Amino acid sequence: MTMEGSATGSQGRKRPAADDEEDKVPELDPEEDEQYQDYVPKKHRKSALKEELTSQRQKERKEEAERVVRDRVADEKKKRGIANSLLAVSQKLRQEEEANQDGREEAERDHIKNEEDALLEQVQLQMSTPLISVRERAKGISYTERMPSIGMWQPIRKYRDMPDEERIATREKFFIEVNGKDIPAPIKRFEEMRLPKGILEGLKLKGISRPTQIQMQGIPAALMGRDIIGIAFTGSGKTLVFGLPMIMVSLEMELRAKVTNTEGPYGLIIAPSRELAHQTYEVLEFYTDQLAEHGFSKLRAVLTIGGLATGNQATAIRKGCHMVVATPGRLNDLLTKKRMSLVQCQFLCLDEADRMIDLGFEEEIRNTLDHFRGQRQTLLFSATMPKKIQDFAKTALVDAVVINVGRAGAANLDVIQEVEYVKQEAKLVYLLKCLQKTPPPVLIFCENKSDVDDVHEYLLLKSVEVVAIHGGLDQEERHEAIKSFKEGSKDVLIGTDVASKGLDFPAIQHVINFDMPKEIENYVHRIGRTGRCGRTGVATTFVNKNQDETILLDLKALLVEAGQHVPPFLAALDPDTGGKEEEEIGGVKGCAYCGGLGHRIANCPKLENTRQKTTASQKDYLTTGGNRYSGTEGYAGDW
Repeated sequence: MTMEGSATGSQGRKRPAADDEEDKVPELDPEEDEQYQDYVPKKHRKSALKEELTSQRQKERKEEAERVVRDRVADEKKKRGIANSLLAVSQKLRQEEEANQDGREEAERDHIKNEEDALLEQVQLQMSTPLISVRERAKGISYTERMPSIGMWQPIRKYRDMPDEERIATREKFFIEVNGKDIPAPIKRFEEMRLPKGILEGLKLKGISRPTQIQMQGIPAALMGRDIIGIAFTGSGKTLVFGLPMIMVSLEMELRAKVTNTEGPYGLIIAPSRELAHQTYEVLEFYTDQLAEHGFSKLRAVLTIGGLATGNQATAIRKGCHMVVATPGRLNDLLTKKRMSLVQCQFLCLDEADRMIDLGFEEEIRNTLDHFRGQRQTLLFSATMPKKIQDFAKTALVDAVVINVGRAGAANLDVIQEVEYVKQEAKLVYLLKCLQKTPPPVLIFCENKSDVDDVHEYLLLKSVEVVAIHGGLDQEERHEAIKSFKEGSKDVLIGTDVASKGLDFPAIQHVINFDMPKEIENYVHRIGRTGRCGRTGVATTFVNKNQDETILLDLKALLVEAGQHVPPFLAALDPDTGGKEEEEIGGVKGCAYCGGLGHRIANCPKLENTRQKTTASQKDYLTTGGNRYSGTEGYAGDW
């Protein structure tokens, strides 16, 4: 009963709900309708899921690849940044190092300059006394006015009125450097120099049609009465630059009043060797003879050199003369013994002046200057004259004109220079081979007399037409050797440096340095015997391990300067100075004393030799009691 009631009750309670659901009309939700999705089979769902996963993986791979690329780019940038940073640091360090190096080099240059200044100061102490006579020095006499022009000479109006711009252009065209005040214009033709007809005819006979560079500028300056320092390469015609003006001085004095007994000389030329003095004397004789043939009085020149009788020379001077050509020893002997006077002398020339003003000849020059009375016109000429020697020489000059044709000490550019490494024992054999390079005439230079004799004997045995010259031969033998060589009867001349000082031999084809000289100046003088007057010549030099490295460095620098071939054994030489010898320190390139480009003054062999000679001469002076010019003892010059 109860159960039925319960069931009935339960059914009674549920029925209304069912009825309600059946009776209730469902309402449609538009949003639910839109979200409705069709049924998708499982196969299709798997396929879609697979595609979705594949797409996701591809996307992830792409992103991973992009990330890797970004990381690599970042790493590269980082590395580049580090590299740039290292480069910057390296550059900074390099700049600092260069700055420090510049500072060290500057300090080193200053140190070298200070050392050289100290050395030059020592040299200047020895050369401190001006090149003037004792009388002028004692009385404080100094000359500030120039000498008057010779015979009131003036250039023609064309050159007097030449604008400065044209003068400068002419000098630049002919590579003439000048230094001084009121320098006359260079004259390009002898006919325009207002020289006597006899001189012009003599020039034509010698085949000289136009003046050389040194003659273009030097002759007008000398005729104007100016003191001159002339620097020009060997074979440039320096002899006429001082020879013709001295002839003009003598001619002017002769026209005023004829020279009588004991009068004169009016002009004096001093040369370092007998041969050079004799050559200059012959030039003067030739042109004075030409003047005599054209109506002028014969001007008398006297040669005073060692090896000739002193009495004959003194007699010729006592008869009256216009000009004297002398070597220092014989000249001072005659002056000291009062067999010659320079009271009337008003023209002085030092040929190869660098040799004259070297310490070895300084005392002789001073002794000569002591015999002058009054002012004179002074000319100094050479192929080599370093600046410091120029400065010292200027103490003897008044308002000097410096004329430079090429660097002082430079080699003649017309000479082909060949340097051969030849062992000492192979020199004689190789010499025969070198003689075949060119036709004669040929000059061979040796460093000492014994080598000259050895080479001479060897070539005679080989049937070579050869003669020799050195200081050990008497004057007659030397004169005959030079004469036969000049005339062409002998093909080869062997000599020491005495034959290189200014001697002019015709058309020398070949110069052979059997021995490399100890000073580069002598090398320049030697090779200057060829390649003269515009002709091309050859110079062959034998070198080996016996040569000092300093002279080889000078030779190397000279070859480089002249644009010549530098052999490998020279090119390999490296100076201890780290190249400072080629730098211009204190306004001087190379050596301030000798002018060599391969060393500085601290390593100058010439300065060292000069010191040794000076010390020896001082000892000699003390031991001989001062009889330096007695003619019998104590004098080491060329008599």
